[in-house]
Amino acid sequence: MPRRGFPVQGRVRWLLLALFLLLVLLLFAYLLECTPPADASQTLPGAAGEPFSREYYQALLQEHEERHVSRSSSLKRQIAQLKQELQEMSDKLKLIQEKKEPPGVQGLGENRDQEPGDLLEFLHSQIDKAEVNAGARLPSEYALVPFESFTSSKVYQLEMGLTRHPEEKPVRKDRRDELVEAVEAALDIINNPDEEDGVEEDVPVQRQTYTDSHFMEGKTRDKGTLYELFFAKKDSSSFRHVSLFRPFGPVMKVRSTSVETLGMIINIIVPLAGRVDTFSQFLENFREVCVQRDKQVHLTVVYFGQEGLQEVKSSLEKMSREETFSNYTLIPVDEEFSRGRGLDIGANVWKNGDVLMFFCDVDIRFSLDFLNTCRLHAAPNKKVFYPVVFSLYNPAIVYGSLELAPPIEHQLIHKKDAGFWRDFGFGMTCQYRSDFLNIGGFDLEVKGWGVEDVHLYRKYLRSELIVIRSPVSSLFHLWHEKQCADELTPEQYRMCIQSKAMNEASHPHLGMLVFRDEIEAHLRKQAFKTQSKTEA
Repeated sequence: MPRRGFPVQGRVRWLLLALFLLLVLLLFAYLLECTPPADASQTLPGAAGEPFSREYYQALLQEHEERHVSRSSSLKRQIAQLKQELQEMSDKLKLIQEKKEPPGVQGLGENRDQEPGDLLEFLHSQIDKAEVNAGARLPSEYALVPFESFTSSKVYQLEMGLTRHPEEKPVRKDRRDELVEAVEAALDIINNPDEEDGVEEDVPVQRQTYTDSHFMEGKTRDKGTLYELFFAKKDSSSFRHVSLFRPFGPVMKVRSTSVETLGMIINIIVPLAGRVDTFSQFLENFREVCVQRDKQVHLTVVYFGQEGLQEVKSSLEKMSREETFSNYTLIPVDEEFSRGRGLDIGANVWKNGDVLMFFCDVDIRFSLDFLNTCRLHAAPNKKVFYPVVFSLYNPAIVYGSLELAPPIEHQLIHKKDAGFWRDFGFGMTCQYRSDFLNIGGFDLEVKGWGVEDVHLYRKYLRSELIVIRSPVSSLFHLWHEKQCADELTPEQYRMCIQSKAMNEASHPHLGMLVFRDEIEAHLRKQAFKTQSKTEA
């Protein structure tokens, strides 16, 4: 966000500098005026000529004293006038600054009678204006600066280039020390809370001590300018959240809060048409993570058409019987498939007040950690979460053939040849139902594949909500063959083809496929030369 405080501070500093230089010049002129003229034509006492009388010296001294008093009075008047002008200018600048500041961002500055005296105080006064506490209106999806996510041993990054990997250990010492310093600073804040942290209300019985083993996950952006760190005890639903700034200097605290996730239901909404086998795989993952472990999830399946509907219904009923699970809703829709329409129906059918929603696809694989991440990074009327999923390539290309591909559980790895961060996809999102309805929901005129999720994402970017965008290590998109229908609009078809191309294989693997004939011809020539030498 633009910082309005700097131009005003700059003008005041320049004005003080000009005043200082003026005083120096006046002092220099005063010294010149007080210095007696060194005229060689004058005759000094004791030299040739008549000696001066005592009265002469007294008159000369009195004359110089009167001149000095007059000059001093003039300087004092000028200094008083400059001080008055400086005060008037400062009052005008302060009034201009107060007029430019919106009422909700004055925050810390209202309790101060004067301008911040140093950089640290000034930075503290700007915290309420930062994007940490309120969203910034952005023109498009390209203007948002995404986060990098990290744990105690791994960093997950979107910007890879040709040499970096989607998952890396912080090998460089400066990078490792930077992350360790942020975690240690957050631990110090949690274990030694201020009054403003409100720990007494959150933990009324006793203060808990946290260590680096309790660090769950962190997010950073702008090359370590902002940190969002989360800590939790084992098997606890209570998290500690610490936000830090690093404004080209020591790490400084923004806030420290407690987040209680117990009772925070997630309504997972899945639009579906056909793909019964894939839904069976999805349901196995849902049963293991949501039903057996998390137990705070509701599943809403919006099914388009009649083909496959009975199989989907039977699968849900079977899971319900075996797990004694009834928190699901199946909504049949006799319409042409539209992802936006399905998610909109799933959001509106909920009648139990506000709820956290996860817009999901049937080919998404997630873990228990992701559900907690979803809860921690979305807040009603404050922020929405758009995770970047790791999309797996075609296993037939990655592993040579489908027969050689390992089970799906062993394919869930973050490697360059195995998949990529789908940073151009905005379909997976965690947001509260109230925010979805207030923003206007999806554009229901969109039919078929894509675009509707981008439109919704742009609405949030242009609102005052905070949009958090970061890679999530516990969220995978499984490969499946894409079909780009002829009925799609040119924009939809272009996006579908782009997604299909990037979804197949890595750049080196695609290169091997393109030059397959050339490579095979080279291998045949090498084999022929080897055979000829052997026969000779």
